[in-house]
Amino acid sequence: MTVKGVNALREADVVVVPVLDTGERGRAEATVLHYVPEEKVVRVVFALNERSDRARREAAWDAAGERVAELLRGHGAVAFATIGDPNVYSTFTYLAQTVAELVPGTVVETVPGITAMQDLAARSGAVLTEGTEPLTLVPVTAGATVLKEALAGPGTVVAYKFGRQAYEVAEALRETGRIGDAVWGSALGLTEESIRPAAELDGTPLPYLSTLISPARRDGGRGGKL
Repeated sequence: MTVKGVNALREADVVVVPVLDTGERGRAEATVLHYVPEEKVVRVVFALNERSDRARREAAWDAAGERVAELLRGHGAVAFATIGDPNVYSTFTYLAQTVAELVPGTVVETVPGITAMQDLAARSGAVLTEGTEPLTLVPVTAGATVLKEALAGPGTVVAYKFGRQAYEVAEALRETGRIGDAVWGSALGLTEESIRPAAELDGTPLPYLSTLISPARRDGGRGGKL
């Protein structure tokens, strides 16, 4: 959590956190409760794990948007907490669009967050980019083929949400000759944190929110890509 993020949470009248319809406490809520009192937190249900039923997913977005719109009508400032960065594969983007339609004139501000790839790079020592290297971010929910195409290209490749397709990801890394320097991690910063070389992937399913970094091939020595 950045200092600016903490200040935004504390200055808001209420803080909305997304939860599954099963009701268990999510990572965003657990993090927020380190910085603001529980009575200030409002739990709003999202279909966070819905992948196949678009109608159910959009109904959940609409209901969440209505709830936040209701809060905005009664409070001057409402914050929404999300893990990672609010503009990178975040539930926040859908909510913001819905609220802007329901409450015209609402001012939406985002506070940059720390992404999983930044956190994993820092904890593992992996260098994301050097010089002119490109960086490709792939959600493996789009399919292992998309990842394999990215790995065949230049630069560093980061894969998000690959836990359920760990076997396919390992195969893609081996087929493209990029498993040697790759690293994966999950539950970063938590007690159950796990950071391992990708070469240890054996097909065992991993947590859904697992992140992989496959660094660019660097053969030119220090500053070789400048």
